[in-house]
Amino acid sequence: MRRTLIKSATVISMDDAIGDLSSGDVLVEGSRIVDVRPSIDLGSGAGETEIVDGAGRIVIPGLINAHMHTWQTGLRGYAANWTLLEYFRRMHAGLATVFRPEDIHIATLVGALNQINHGVTTLVDWCHNNPTPDHTDAAVRGLIESGIRAAFFHGSPKPEPKPGEPHFSEIPHPRREVERLLAGPLAGRDGLVTLGLAILGPHYSTLEVAMHDFRLAREFELIASMHQGGGPAKTPGGWDKLIEAGLVGAGVNIVHGNDLPDELLDRMVDLGVSFSVTPENEMIQGHGFPITGRLLKRGGRPTIGIDLESVLAGDLFSAARVALSMQRALDNAESRKVSGTIPPTTTIPAREALRWITTEGARMLGRERQIGSLTPGKLADLVIINASDLNLVPVHDPVATVVMQTSLANIEAVMIGGAWKKRNGRLLAEGLETKKELLAQSGRRLVQDIERQGRAA
Repeated sequence: MRRTLIKSATVISMDDAIGDLSSGDVLVEGSRIVDVRPSIDLGSGAGETEIVDGAGRIVIPGLINAHMHTWQTGLRGYAANWTLLEYFRRMHAGLATVFRPEDIHIATLVGALNQINHGVTTLVDWCHNNPTPDHTDAAVRGLIESGIRAAFFHGSPKPEPKPGEPHFSEIPHPRREVERLLAGPLAGRDGLVTLGLAILGPHYSTLEVAMHDFRLAREFELIASMHQGGGPAKTPGGWDKLIEAGLVGAGVNIVHGNDLPDELLDRMVDLGVSFSVTPENEMIQGHGFPITGRLLKRGGRPTIGIDLESVLAGDLFSAARVALSMQRALDNAESRKVSGTIPPTTTIPAREALRWITTEGARMLGRERQIGSLTPGKLADLVIINASDLNLVPVHDPVATVVMQTSLANIEAVMIGGAWKKRNGRLLAEGLETKKELLAQSGRRLVQDIERQGRAA
């Protein structure tokens, strides 16, 4: 069995029982972590083990990106100046309609590889541009080929209806596709790539469709994730009816949620609903201020996602910093308003932000017993940060260094399920130049096709 020992590293385990180790070892056997403590002695088995010198390094759990539309990787930066309303019109009703399965595949593959490169070991791929099973299969294939751990949240496209066609808000989530995926590539509930549902929810669908989709997710024991926000709700009062029907609780995931009223947010937190905040994009496109602080006041915590590489960079450390900085700013402003001065100490420590992109992501996926911390028995998903790099030296507080200073440049190694996916600062993926060129070709064609359609209209 493959065995790896990382020695003499600073270890941020995110496991309360283990804590942080200023000089600790992490032992991996096969796909799992088997020991985390100082000075692990392998005895006679040392010769069969890969020894990694962790001096000057920080080891953390693999990051969990809780929400990204990876199919848009080939359009990086294209939507950077769009508001949310422009995005609905120009992406969903426009560019999305000219995607071929091969565009979905290369975007998902390269987008997932980029996440690994940034230290993400688990990606929630919220795929809502799959008009055919071929599009869906292309996305799943891209995730599998990348080697990332992923939750593929199967969604549905949102084009403008043609004459005689129903609006997308009136179309139930396709049971046949769910059954097909569970009988095929996503059959394993604990596999590298698993299935969830990216449903419309009451904000974007009729009550009948929302009820159908929630029940579908409950029947197959799948996470039901939905956007909440961006214009008036399709079904006012829909959440009350879903709660009354007993369909809202653990396994329901809200993305954004910026305009949720306090009373409804109270009920959702009490029911165990999870929340995925995409702070940078929410502020850029006009969703509103992220609900980070509102959740914390209620005893909840957010997970963090990138959302759209068509708008911003796929760096989860940056997203966590934006969420932390934004909420500290709001807290500071509120304190000034109430007391005339800023708080005597920070309202949110850096460690809290690290929870949002590790342990909380695992909890949202219902996989907290498998991923999210460096705990013996859990899957060996971890990241090694080179803390001797120019932008990180000196390290006074390792958690602060990770959250506030670390970038892509410092991600030295990434392991997923005990297998190295990045070593010595280099992504271990074959044919990267070819993949990049295919992505570029895809992006150019998509833009040309939609511009051609616009001229024809």
